[in-house]
Amino acid sequence: MNNLKGAGIMKKVLGFLVALLGVAGLGVGFAHAGLLPPIDLGQGRALKFFYEAQFGLTYRNMGSGVTGDRDTTDFNFRRNRFGVIGKANRWLGFYVQSEYIEDRVIGPLYVDLSDEDEDFYLIDAQLRLDFYDWLHIYAGKLKHSLTRENLEACFEPLTFDRSLFAYAPFKTSRDYGMLVYGNFYKDIFQYRFDIMEGKESGDLSPESAPRFTFRLHASLLDPETGYGYRGTYMGKKRVLTIGGSYQFEPNPVYADLVNHQGAEDYSAYSFDVFYEQPSRYGTFTASAAYLNVDFEDAYRRINPVTGVRPDSGVIGQNGERHGFYVKGGYMLPQKVGPGRLQFFGRYDKFKFAHYGSDYYYGYDNDIDWYGAGFNYYILGQDLKLTMEYSWTDFEQESSSNRNFRDFETLQCYIQVRF
Repeated sequence: MNNLKGAGIMKKVLGFLVALLGVAGLGVGFAHAGLLPPIDLGQGRALKFFYEAQFGLTYRNMGSGVTGDRDTTDFNFRRNRFGVIGKANRWLGFYVQSEYIEDRVIGPLYVDLSDEDEDFYLIDAQLRLDFYDWLHIYAGKLKHSLTRENLEACFEPLTFDRSLFAYAPFKTSRDYGMLVYGNFYKDIFQYRFDIMEGKESGDLSPESAPRFTFRLHASLLDPETGYGYRGTYMGKKRVLTIGGSYQFEPNPVYADLVNHQGAEDYSAYSFDVFYEQPSRYGTFTASAAYLNVDFEDAYRRINPVTGVRPDSGVIGQNGERHGFYVKGGYMLPQKVGPGRLQFFGRYDKFKFAHYGSDYYYGYDNDIDWYGAGFNYYILGQDLKLTMEYSWTDFEQESSSNRNFRDFETLQCYIQVRF
């Protein structure tokens, strides 16, 4: 807290916000100019190129210096994407999205000061068959359906970003496979079923089997019928959606990786609720979810005497755990200057089966994450400013590893979409 109150960091933040506002002013002109309009190819065929970026400042009050207890400041892209959407006719289309990210020093729960290679990779590549409202078939690289948080659009969250902990193991967000989804009973219900690769095949896996996910939701007010969700509809819809998911993969890990013994199944389930209510007093948003990820207690086979340890996928941030998040937002009813102002906050609490600095310490470690901030929508989600302050609390801190100590983070970002 004392570091964040210092005059130095506040000058940096204020100066950066002024610069962001200047860039935002230029962005208004570019966005109105319509740089990347859809291309009509005739006979129902069309192409749409798009660019989406989040660029800004991340500050953390730990991680640098010889002892790792000095402040760290990093300017970088949170997301930096280019893609194309195509339609061949009424029911056949495709979606491709790529990303280029350079060395990112500050991660969600760590600071990495080592040099990294620049990275260009394909995020999504999907063939889309939209036959009916009740039958959509997507194939390729796409998001799994375990959590609502993962299905919320990357550039339309309520808070700065989605939960740091509500992810699947191995393939945390996207995977290769096939998804079938659809809406029925007046669009009140939506089903989703996907079959995907899951953990990649290899000598360290007991079995090579696909991962299955099933999800069902009920929209009791305005329906949510698309491939994904939004973290906020900015007062344009009244939404109350309740959902649940289940995911399963047989025998992806060993409890005893050293001796290749103790094949264990992976399963997970999640429940979530989302509510948004526009009114003359402003727009109120609330969302919560619970997630349980289970590897049949494979982590308990760790033995420091014999050196026995499980597959690394069952421990750590995306390993066996259970917990929840709650988040809420309030958007003012009137514009503030040229845009809309929305305040938000969230709390995540997850208990990890094993989260520590090595295999033999860190059992049943709780992490509490608190965050609050605001979104300033100048051109809706196409041009917005976001500031978020968060603090992360480890129940068991490490005296030797700087990445397992309590810390605070401040993020100031501009988002642009064309």
